[in-house]
Amino acid sequence: MQLRDRNLQLRAAIVSSIRSFFASQGFLEVETPQRIPANAPEEFIEPFDSRDWYLHTSPEMCMKRLLCRGHERIFQLSHCWRRDERGSRHLPEFTMLEWYRSSSDYLQLMKDCENLLRWVAETRGTTDGVSYQGQRLDPCGDVERITVKNAFARFASKEVTTAVSDGSFDEIMVTRIEPALPHAKPVILMDYPAEMAALARLNSGDPSVAERFELYWGGLELANGFSELNDPQEQRQRFELANRKRKEAGCPPLPLPEPFLRELADMPASAGIAFGVDRLVMLFADAAKIDDVIAFTPEEL
Repeated sequence: MQLRDRNLQLRAAIVSSIRSFFASQGFLEVETPQRIPANAPEEFIEPFDSRDWYLHTSPEMCMKRLLCRGHERIFQLSHCWRRDERGSRHLPEFTMLEWYRSSSDYLQLMKDCENLLRWVAETRGTTDGVSYQGQRLDPCGDVERITVKNAFARFASKEVTTAVSDGSFDEIMVTRIEPALPHAKPVILMDYPAEMAALARLNSGDPSVAERFELYWGGLELANGFSELNDPQEQRQRFELANRKRKEAGCPPLPLPEPFLRELADMPASAGIAFGVDRLVMLFADAAKIDDVIAFTPEEL
C-alpha cells in the first residue's frame, strides 16, 4: 500500500476519533454554508471569490451566529479556502475543525485541546508517544503555557511592546519565537498583545492583552483560540481597521459581515477555536509535507 493510501486510512480514523470526542463532551455537530456574502475581514487573509460572494475562509461567522441563537456547544469539520497559501504546511483548500462553547472562556479551550490530543492518542494506541520527523512527541503530558510577553523575554532580542510598535512582531514570531518553543510536548502561547486581538476579547484585568492563544506541537502550529468579543461596536471598528490596513498594503477592502454584526450583541460570554486537521494528521502520520495526508494536491487536479 502506498504511503498516501495508508495516511488516508489514518486520516479517516482520526476524523472519526475527533467526532467521538466531541460527542462524548455533549457537542452538537453542525454544517454551515461554505459560500457566504462576507468573511471576517483580516489583513493577511485573502478569500476566494465565488461570483459576487466568497468561499469561506473559516466557518466562524455562521457558527457564532448559532451561539447567538442559543446553541451552547457546537463543532464543525469543514473545508476552508484561502488564496496564496501553498507550502509544505499550507494549502489553499484545507480542513478546519472549529468548536465553540457558550458560558466559557479561552482557558476551557486550552483544556479541550489537552483532552482532544489525549483522546486521539488513546484511540490510536499511541499514548506512549508519537514519532514525528526524528522526534518523540508526548500527546498526553500536561500542556506547557507561555505568555507572549515571556516568550519574547526568553527568545527574542526585544520586548513585545517594541516589536508591536515597530512592526516586527510577526517576523520575530516566525523566526525567533516559534522555532524556540518546545517540540516534545504540546505548548500554548497565550495572551497576545491587544493589537493582535482579531476577534478576541481583551483581558478585563489587563486590557493590554487579548484572551487569545495558539497551540503548537512538534514544531507545528495547530490551533488558534480565544474568548470571543461580543461587543458589536468594537468588532465593527476592528473590521474597519483591518480594511484600512488592507488598503495601505495595496489589497482591496472586504465587505463586512453585517448579519453577524447585527446578532453579535446576543452572544453570551463564549469561546471558540480553529484547529488544523491536516496538520494533526501530519503529526500522527510522521509526514513532513501536508501533501502526504490529503487525497489530491492542487497540482494534481
